[in-house]
Amino acid sequence: MSKSKAIRILGMGKYLPERVSSSALEIKYGIPHGWSVGHSGVETRHQIDKESCGFMGARAAEKAIENANITLADIDLLISASASFDYPLPNQATMIKNEIENSDNYSFPAITIDSTCLSFVAAFDFAARMLDGAQYKTILVVTSEISSKGINTDNWETTTLFGDAAVAAVLTFEPNSHSRFIKGAFQTFSEGLYDTIIEGGGIVNPPKEKPYDPILHSFKMNGKNLLRMAIEKIPEFLNDFFSDLPITIEEVDAIIPHQASKSGLMIFKKLYRFKEGQVLETLSKYGNCIAASIPLTLLDGIECGQIKRGDTCLLSGTSAGFSIGGILIKY
Repeated sequence: MSKSKAIRILGMGKYLPERVSSSALEIKYGIPHGWSVGHSGVETRHQIDKESCGFMGARAAEKAIENANITLADIDLLISASASFDYPLPNQATMIKNEIENSDNYSFPAITIDSTCLSFVAAFDFAARMLDGAQYKTILVVTSEISSKGINTDNWETTTLFGDAAVAAVLTFEPNSHSRFIKGAFQTFSEGLYDTIIEGGGIVNPPKEKPYDPILHSFKMNGKNLLRMAIEKIPEFLNDFFSDLPITIEEVDAIIPHQASKSGLMIFKKLYRFKEGQVLETLSKYGNCIAASIPLTLLDGIECGQIKRGDTCLLSGTSAGFSIGGILIKY
């Protein structure tokens, strides 16, 4: 059986850029009225004007620190948990740290974990294992995603699906807390490696040799194959995940899945006998915010009272690669 650990979310914060309605996007890109809600399930999302990932992440981090009632002096490690980045170098965590007010006065380390859409979940798992109350007592996890710069606007599906957002969480080792990190697990199935991809910009297709092209340098996905793999692999993963736990997935208080797509959420909810409101959804008002979707939905549930202290929460989803992952916590 998995051994739990006394890890507590002290506080969370978010930054959302300008809100954009689906009707405004449809007018801008010549998409038929109502197509976005009908196909993507997204009514609104947020998109940047001039913000960077570093700027957004820093604002979310400052809010999380404020809500946790601590200061920067209490942070032992900053983890950037995102697929988006401002520059290939330096790493995104250092960009976020630089943007946080007064961060120059502190030299806590800043590292980056990129597991695409599962980055926050992976970083939470990593942080929970590192937190020991000695070298690492408090870790700041920041997910800042800008998808609006990496989509091909000729592709209606991705144009209407994605949104921009930043979310941060302050995690701490608190031996006397009732909050717990119960379990984390991840799997990668390489057969789906190329089903979600941005082909341009890396070493295989470097900018020197492959100038910007909207198809080469934009997000692409093989939706049908991804859904097929999800239907096949997710039940196996979750059944194994709960096999050594004293509760079943149906007994978890709140399920926070990645807000991947309208069809993906519908299929996931049909896999088990979930209660009404047990699976939290924010796709319609935020869109798919890559790795920010899961923490944004978690924070949404906390802010509206759906998630209370003591509730068990499953944070789980899929990511490019093709990977599946999840963590079970007692909030």
